[in-house]
Amino acid sequence: MNRGSLRRCLPLLAAGLLLLPVAYAQSARGRKYKPPPPTCNITVTVVRPEDGKPVENAAVVFHPVKDGKDEGNMELKTNEQGKANLNLIPIGDTLLLQVIADGYRTFGQEYPLPDATKTIEVKLQRPAPQYSIYQNHPQQGQNQNQNQNNQNQNNKNNGNKPQQNQSSPNPQ
Repeated sequence: MNRGSLRRCLPLLAAGLLLLPVAYAQSARGRKYKPPPPTCNITVTVVRPEDGKPVENAAVVFHPVKDGKDEGNMELKTNEQGKANLNLIPIGDTLLLQVIADGYRTFGQEYPLPDATKTIEVKLQRPAPQYSIYQNHPQQGQNQNQNQNNQNQNNKNNGNKPQQNQSSPNPQ
C-alpha cells in the first residue's frame, strides 16, 4: 500500500469506528417487540324471527371488554347472508355485542371468548308498540283500582279514613 491510499482510507475507518457505538446504543434503547395475543375469530349471523332469513346491512357493534373495562368498539355491517366477521379481539376477553337494524329492536348481550372461534346467531325481534296515555289500557286500570281498594280496606281496619281514587278528577 502506498501512502496516498492509506491517507484516503484512514478517515473512513475512523468514521466507521466512531459510528459503531452509536448504532449499538440505538438498538439497545429501542422497545422490545411483543407479539400481539392470539385472537378469536367471531362470526355473527343476524336473522329475522319470522322466517329465519338473513338481515342485510344491520349494524353489528363489537365492544371488547377486558378486566371489566370497555376497550372501545368496532362496527361492521352484515353482508347479503346476514353475516359479520371479526378477528381482532383477544382470546379470553369478553365481548359485548350490539346489533342495530331498521324495523327491529336493538339487541345486546355479553359473550365470553374462551376459544379461537365463536359463532353467534342473533334473531332480531320486532319492536313493541309504544305506550300512549291516549289509548285505553283496561288491565292497568283494573290493577290500580284493585290496589286502591286493598289500601282502603287496610285503612278501614286500622281506623284511618279511606282515600279517594286519585285517577278520577275531584268535583269542585
